[in-house]
This record gives sequence, C-alpha cells and structure tokens, in this order.
Amino acid sequence: MLLQISDLTGKTQVFLNELKVLAAQYVPKIAGAIILYIIGAWIIRKMGGVLHRTMIKRKYDASLQSFLYSFVKISLTILLLLSIFSMLGVDITAFSALLVGAGLAIGTALNGSLGNFAGGVMLLIFKPFKLGDLIEGQGQTGTVLELGISNTIILTPDHKTIILANGPLSTGIIVNYTAHGSLRVDLVMAIAGDDDIDRAKKVALDTMAAQPNVLKTPAPEIHVLKVGDGMVTFAIRPYALQKEYWDVYFGVQEAIKKAWDAAGVVAPVPTVIQINK
Repeated sequence: MLLQISDLTGKTQVFLNELKVLAAQYVPKIAGAIILYIIGAWIIRKMGGVLHRTMIKRKYDASLQSFLYSFVKISLTILLLLSIFSMLGVDITAFSALLVGAGLAIGTALNGSLGNFAGGVMLLIFKPFKLGDLIEGQGQTGTVLELGISNTIILTPDHKTIILANGPLSTGIIVNYTAHGSLRVDLVMAIAGDDDIDRAKKVALDTMAAQPNVLKTPAPEIHVLKVGDGMVTFAIRPYALQKEYWDVYFGVQEAIKKAWDAAGVVAPVPTVIQINK
C-alpha cells in the first residue's frame, strides 16, 4: 500500500514538473498571441475607419465602399491570424501554400469574370464617367444608366439597352461627351453658290441666338465648309446641354431654313448631269 502511494506521488510529481515545463514554454507564447490579437484587431478597426472616411470624402460608390472595406478587413485579419499561429509555433507553410493554390485555381476558373470585376473597381475609383453621362466605348454610344462592379448599362439614342463588360471598357478608349457640361452640335447646310455669304451667316447666327436651347457660352459658330458644285456649304455649330442635344440638332436646322427663306436666301439647286448618247 505504501509502495503504491509512493508510486502515485512520484507520478504526480513528474506530471507537475512536465506541466511546469509546458507552462514555462507556452504561457508566454499564448500571452503574446493574445496581446498581438488585441493590438492587431484594434489597428484593423482603426485602419477600417480611416479607409471608410476616406472613401466617403472622395464620394466612392456605395458598392465599392462595401467591397474595399470588406476586402481590406478580411486580408488584414488573415495576416493577423497567420502571425498568431506562427508565434504559437504552428507551421503555416502548408496553409500558405493551400491559400496560394486555391487563389490560383479560382483565378483561372474566373479569369474573365475577375477581369470585369477589376475593371469595375477601376471605373468606380477613377470615375471617367458617372450616371447620366453620354459616353462612347467599345463601339457603342449611349447614356449611362447603371455602373456595376462587373457591367455598365447604357441606353442608346434609339432606346436600345446595351450591357458592356467592365474589363474591356476600362482598358479601352472612353469618350465622355458630357464631362464639361455641354455638347457641340455639328450641322451642315448650304445655299446657292451666287448668294450673299455674309447675309446668310448673319441670319443663321441671329437665328441660333434666338433659340432658347442654344447655349450663349460657348457661342454658336458658322463657317464656310466648302465652295463648289454650285453651292456654298456651311459648318454650323451651336452648343447645347446633353439633354437638349437632339432638340437643338433638329430645331436649329428647321429654324435656319425658315429664316433663310424669309430673308430671301436662295437654296442650292441640285446639278443634274446629262449624258448624251
């Protein structure tokens, strides 16, 4: 009986000694990991707050704000956890390789989608256009109805809805017709070759100045574009707001034609070429 008690006492002492060794080995690491987590989590929250305020100040799109905030927070959290595991003595080499492999596999499978996604992020950050702008991109022209993470939706002048992938759109040429608030309307009209050019120009300028949708600044212009074929051809260039572009395009032509008729400006007569057989 005494022998058994003595053996039990010895085993208990060995266990306590081993426990002390383990405590001396791991307690500092666990304490350090806890401190690292607390400090790291605090830094992540602070960085997230700074990022959020910066995006609000720069008026980033709400969907982009949510994505960037989540992306940064998750990325920093993963780095923090990897640092904690490494401090505790856990081998993170295999885990890191697994993350890299999974990232490559996902990237390969979603190559096109990720390209469109990245393009959407670039468009939302650099803002080459906004909702309501008239743009030309990827061979299509229309008013921007929606700018999403993967696609941009535009409405053409003939009311066709076109969906553009953000990847090619962000890397191609984008023409924004309304970035400066006004558009130039290019018109071509002609008078008879022997009519008074100065009178025709004055009538056209006065007519454009009287149109309510024609902007005063920049001022409308009229220039001789071509002389020949029995006529004088003018380049007529009023300016208009985007929403009034087509009103000016059609309205100015009609108004100038009526004004020329009233002022006695003669329209050109088409030249008919006869071939004698």
